[in-house]
Amino acid sequence: MKTNPDMMQLFREAARFISEHDQFLVISHLSPDGDAIGSTLAMVGILKALKKRYCVVNPDRLPKKYGILPWADEILSSEERGTEGPYHHVIALDCADEKRMEPFPSRFAAGARILNIDHHPTNTRYGTVNLVLPEAAATAQLVYYLAETLQVPLEEPLATCLYTGILTDTGGFRYSNTKAEVMRIASRLLDAGVNPGKLAEQFLERISEAHLHVLQKALSRLQREMDGRLAWMYVTQEDLREAGATEADMDGLVQYPLRIEGVEVGLLFREMSPASCKVSLRSRERVDVAKIAGLFGGGGHARAAGCTVEGPLLAVMEQVRASVQKELLGGA
Repeated sequence: MKTNPDMMQLFREAARFISEHDQFLVISHLSPDGDAIGSTLAMVGILKALKKRYCVVNPDRLPKKYGILPWADEILSSEERGTEGPYHHVIALDCADEKRMEPFPSRFAAGARILNIDHHPTNTRYGTVNLVLPEAAATAQLVYYLAETLQVPLEEPLATCLYTGILTDTGGFRYSNTKAEVMRIASRLLDAGVNPGKLAEQFLERISEAHLHVLQKALSRLQREMDGRLAWMYVTQEDLREAGATEADMDGLVQYPLRIEGVEVGLLFREMSPASCKVSLRSRERVDVAKIAGLFGGGGHARAAGCTVEGPLLAVMEQVRASVQKELLGGA
């Protein structure tokens, strides 16, 4: 990927942004996943190696399971960071648009310079410099190339953060975005000292009791339609309260409907409030769920996307399912 001359120029521009500036705000999207966290912490490692000053934030608190990663204790939530700012130099990682960074964009300085590093096809190119390559398996893959461009040594802590991002966004190297180059990078990260078994156990295998409780509730409501090609389930606010579940406990739930033989699209509806729902969408090969999420103000990838939809749970389920049904019928 990086051998393409146009792409090499993008990495040089991103490297120049970091080399020529200092005092960075490093940020990723709300409800951070493994790639958001891994790429953020890898950027921390790069800035440390370059002796740059920075602060690192996320709109939400870090899920506990990622606390084992190097430098994880440096990520502060919007509550912990308070009202600091304005920020003049921003490095945004895995954020398709500025809304995903709220409330921090309001604290950017007028004319703030932003380095936007992302692999989402729906990225709005909001940066001063946009290192956006949808063909990458993970944002962490782009950060790996950027570390190479900056000639930052690949030591174990940095390699562990990069591997975490790639591991989680490829579903443990099982998704269709797992290309030969991804495996070559993973091999180099292992050579640098990454412990793959420990990270797979921590981020892919282990689940909380709250996750199990919510999963039981959701599976009890699982339904299929369109000759079994669409499967969906939902979680209510009451379910979350009973389980004491957090956003992190929702991780992976949406995969269950898609695992059923014959299912082409799997949906998970999560009631956020009486008037708002979060929708996670997954698909196999035929349906572009990013397109569907985009109809509701969301985005993501062709096979994995999400959106937040205003309205009561039942109404949102009907609206989103109707859009999926239309796509399954060929967009008629």
